[in-house]
Amino acid sequence: MNLYTTAPASTRFQPGSYLGAVRDLARWSEAAGLDGMLIYTDNSLADPWCVAQTVLEGTRNFRPLIAVQPLYMSPLAAARKISSLAFLYGRRVALNMVSGGFSRDLEQLGDTADHDTRYDRLVEYTQLLQALLRGGPVTFQGRWYAVTNLTLSPALPEALMPEIFVSGASEACQAAAVSLGATRFSYTSPPADLARRAPLPGAGRLGLRAGIIAREDSRSAWTAALTRFPEDKRGQMAHRLARLKSQSRWHRDISELAEALPEARDGAYWLNPIRNYRTFCPYFVGSHGEVADLICGYDQLGYTTLILDVPESRADLEEAVRAVRLARTLPTGRLALPQA
Repeated sequence: MNLYTTAPASTRFQPGSYLGAVRDLARWSEAAGLDGMLIYTDNSLADPWCVAQTVLEGTRNFRPLIAVQPLYMSPLAAARKISSLAFLYGRRVALNMVSGGFSRDLEQLGDTADHDTRYDRLVEYTQLLQALLRGGPVTFQGRWYAVTNLTLSPALPEALMPEIFVSGASEACQAAAVSLGATRFSYTSPPADLARRAPLPGAGRLGLRAGIIAREDSRSAWTAALTRFPEDKRGQMAHRLARLKSQSRWHRDISELAEALPEARDGAYWLNPIRNYRTFCPYFVGSHGEVADLICGYDQLGYTTLILDVPESRADLEEAVRAVRLARTLPTGRLALPQA
């Protein structure tokens, strides 16, 4: 299973200190054997391309997974950034193609497209972006984008073509992933719940995002987890409001699951950080063996990429990686999957 971490949000730092925090996390992650780092984008965050350049400068083979939102730049502008980074560093990046965002961000940008239409636009945007990266001249006539004999410069070497990711759980997102040959990642329910629907759409090109708090024994892990994510009544109210406004299927589904599970927990699978509005992904909490067993369940269902939530410290990251490495040594076949 490919393993990424997540860049911390720039909003949590003072100007001048964020650069070092990103560089440090990238270096720790590369030293621990991770493949790359997801870098988010929204109206409140530092530009992800600038953050990606910091990651490239601070590492040797580590890969930025850069969020790309069509509302922020044209396909040509995105293609030029990718090819320019390749020209300057001789490195490959990955792209997380984002169809939407926070409701207030979309309103500020004057975007009135509905959920499924945004995915249609995203597919067209990405297809033009890929055509430009493969070399030109490119002539393209679509519903949202049109170019005539357009050539990208500097040209991108074929070996540095970016891997494409999309995020979401809806049928529109699933269709977009198939059209683009992309890996689709989302915030999923426990493996035993997913196994009832196996084989999953896109199995073999699925990813999940989750935090991991793993220790030698389960008690130590849960002590650390409850210290980091204590009960927060105000956060729970904020989460309920965000849930009502969200157009995202995965956000609604996982929010409902967080309310339905006793203590927001199913074994090592834990949703209390979401319920308290501290993060947007599940957490896997327990001993290294318990967390590894949970990861194996996702691996058996066809998940190929795991994107870790922002770690609290280097030691916390190393404990998580230890559990992932253990998962890679365990046998599969632990879930009773229905026959296709």
